[in-house]
Amino acid sequence: MALDVGKKRIGVAISDLLGLIAQGYGTIQREGDAEAIDRIGEIVREKEVGTVIVGRPVMLSGRVGEMAEEADRFARKVAGRLNIKTVMVDERLTTAEAEKLLISADLSRKRRRAVRDKIAAQLILQKYLDRESASV
Repeated sequence: MALDVGKKRIGVAISDLLGLIAQGYGTIQREGDAEAIDRIGEIVREKEVGTVIVGRPVMLSGRVGEMAEEADRFARKVAGRLNIKTVMVDERLTTAEAEKLLISADLSRKRRRAVRDKIAAQLILQKYLDRESASV
């Protein structure tokens, strides 16, 4: 399972049973961390998730900014509350890549906003899955 953690929404993606293909799952409104983590916990139990991948938005320069630090904090909260392994993955430009894909699919701005975070989470998870399968 992968999370694209934003200030307002968290994109969620899950992999197939073989861990080869990432699929967008949905978004969670982030009104508070406790509520968001409760919803993540529901998905973890429902989908029998073993590891949560969290996108870490490092700046293009490689510097760790406010959002990367926030992703780190959120990942620690998820790991602690759900007692689950979390892995941070560099997600530079993932949201921009998701936006480009959605524009090329000719989706309206409103529709892009609704699915962008889910697609970004899918890209983060696919990057992780590809890296893991290459190391085997």
